[in-house]
Amino acid sequence: MARVPLFPLGTVLVPGATLPLQVFEPRYIEMLSDLVNAMDVPEFGVVAIRLGHEVGADSVRDLHEVGCLARVIHAAPVGDGCYFVLSTGLHRFHLDALVHGAGTAYLTGEVTVLEERAGDVEEVAGLAQRLRSALGAYARTVGAEAPDWPTDAVDLSHAVGAALGLDLGDRQRLLAAADTETRLRLGLRLVQRERQLAATLGVVPPSPEHAYNPN
Repeated sequence: MARVPLFPLGTVLVPGATLPLQVFEPRYIEMLSDLVNAMDVPEFGVVAIRLGHEVGADSVRDLHEVGCLARVIHAAPVGDGCYFVLSTGLHRFHLDALVHGAGTAYLTGEVTVLEERAGDVEEVAGLAQRLRSALGAYARTVGAEAPDWPTDAVDLSHAVGAALGLDLGDRQRLLAAADTETRLRLGLRLVQRERQLAATLGVVPPSPEHAYNPN
């Protein structure tokens, strides 16, 4: 179990993904200062908001239980008291408890880093191959150019949310999957669902990616 600063967001960070942030609230500027100046490794926990919103006092009322550790790789002032922060996702964690009385304006949590379990290794290899094919078929259906999907099954399983522009609920389900096999199976179902919607109804979800995640 470890104690880490928490950054609640209205999005889901996954291992290996890049997370740009525009930090302007005093509590998160304090957190950034603590991360950069007081810690050997500037890492914090990103956890999706289940109830509430990102900005304002007492804005967060409930958090999801599984989040992702992030490491600051770049931070710079951009004027008007704002900072641009670039971070990258590292490992999933379970949020065991919020730490009350931590003495900071930002939230602090007790977390347990989750080991990535494979599930059935033989099934994982087959599912990864099927998922790559399904993602290619989805790209063709929506008229998009298919990127080079990760060769690693774990990385591929985490790439589905961004590839499809899924909403927070689906992304959180993928992040919280018990093992790689389970996540690949879920990802395959989601790709098939989105392809069917695109093919029959012309429904293509807009990508939630944007330049900054405001706080």
